[in-house]
Amino acid sequence: MFNRNRFLRRVAAIASISLVTGCSLLSDGDPDSEGPIVVGTTSAPSTLDPAGAWDGSWELYRNIFQTLLAYPSGATTPQPDAAESCAFTDNSSRTYRCKLRSGMKFADGDPLNAEAVQHSIDRIRTINAPGGPAGLLGSLDRVQVSGDREVIFHLNQSDATFPFVLATPAMSIVDPDDYPANSLRKDTKVYGSGPYKLQSYEEGKQAVLVSNGNYRGFADRQNDAVTIRYFQDSSTMVKALRDKQIDVTYRGLAADDIIALQQHDTADLQLVDGAGTDISYLVFNPKDPWAKQPAVRKAIAQVVDRGAISHKVYRDTVDPLYSMVPKGLTGHATSFFDDYGDPSVSKARKILTDAGITRPVPLTLWYTTDRYGSETALMFKEIKRQLEASGLFTITLKSRPWKTYVVGYQKGEYPVFGRGWFPDFPDADNFIAPFVGEKNALGTPYPAKEITDRLLPHSRAESDRAQTVKDMEQAQQVMVDDARLIPLWQGRQYVAASDDVSGGEQALDPSTIMMMWRLHRKTSW
Repeated sequence: MFNRNRFLRRVAAIASISLVTGCSLLSDGDPDSEGPIVVGTTSAPSTLDPAGAWDGSWELYRNIFQTLLAYPSGATTPQPDAAESCAFTDNSSRTYRCKLRSGMKFADGDPLNAEAVQHSIDRIRTINAPGGPAGLLGSLDRVQVSGDREVIFHLNQSDATFPFVLATPAMSIVDPDDYPANSLRKDTKVYGSGPYKLQSYEEGKQAVLVSNGNYRGFADRQNDAVTIRYFQDSSTMVKALRDKQIDVTYRGLAADDIIALQQHDTADLQLVDGAGTDISYLVFNPKDPWAKQPAVRKAIAQVVDRGAISHKVYRDTVDPLYSMVPKGLTGHATSFFDDYGDPSVSKARKILTDAGITRPVPLTLWYTTDRYGSETALMFKEIKRQLEASGLFTITLKSRPWKTYVVGYQKGEYPVFGRGWFPDFPDADNFIAPFVGEKNALGTPYPAKEITDRLLPHSRAESDRAQTVKDMEQAQQVMVDDARLIPLWQGRQYVAASDDVSGGEQALDPSTIMMMWRLHRKTSW
């Protein structure tokens, strides 16, 4: 049915975008500004619908949608954004209540109320999209609304991490008039309530963001417009930076490009280098006749030389990792090193022979060609070299672009495959819980009852996350004993930018997602 008022709001929104475009999208009010800040990345969205993505699509969502909670610059715990306040209202951490800010609206003028929040969360679970974020809501029983501004989340178990879940871009609030309750939205239109509106989108090419005049939240926008350009590889992206076609690079810088930038071979560029919590790891498919055997997995864990991968492939721009929980987070351990020590062919051979395996094990390792950086192919070649040099394995390498790669591992097609993980939130729980259970982020069932039924519920009942160390260490040991996942390296954060752009060091939230509103051009008065 035609809604005249809604139509007029849309016309007004389009007119507003046209006016901004006509003013050259000035970045900070400076009449000498050169237009929107242009950010380059190799991580393009897989979908524009938040209910369908548990991946790098969140980088875009953070800037065009809003969540009840988020991370102001410098914060490590979630703070209210679309919400005015949020808190557990019981001692068992099972009832979480949020009150929305008053007068909230989506970018097109539609009201953002408690029903919109309920609709947004409920549709994630209803749709339950392959590769979607429904797994993050395992502790949620139901969502209740009270009036226009109050939302109550009833949990089926104690879960002190639930506020962190609500702060993920997966929980972006969408307009019920535009996002069906039972299916994903397929077009390239977006109606959110974040700091920016998505003016236009070309899949795999660029997203044009302009300021959202209806935004109400903590973000203090330092520019009026940002264009995000998507690149297939680091070298092309860095060339665009050097040629001044983009202002900032984020996500996907290759080691060689990082080293060159560190050497200051171009005077008008800067490199922001900070600690990161992204990780890379191998996943073993329990349906494969070889990968399902613990001895095979443990022999690989015993042979893989993480130091060689970090040094030879990544030129020490990443660090070897010996646990699924990275350094810098409460609960990190070095469990794989503690159990396996340095790489050893003789120890690996004994593991196999003790299991009755006396001939080289044939395995196919899969990786994606267009995500996690251009070194991915080199890393898998190095892993193949290491495993075959042991005389214990014969390795075949295969690869696919990300979109088809995801479909393949969700269908269980790959015996062994590589994945990367950027945290949903900065807590050890988020480097364990997403990978275990019958349904998880990897598409390969991993029951791990000791973790799912005892350690995670026990740790989630603890609001003081510093008190969860013992549980997290035990969970990591279970993962070592199973060797279903083998951690390889932990990354760092690198943001390269033209020297006339500031804010890069403040633009990364604790989940390593770029808050585009922090970027601005330097001005002189």
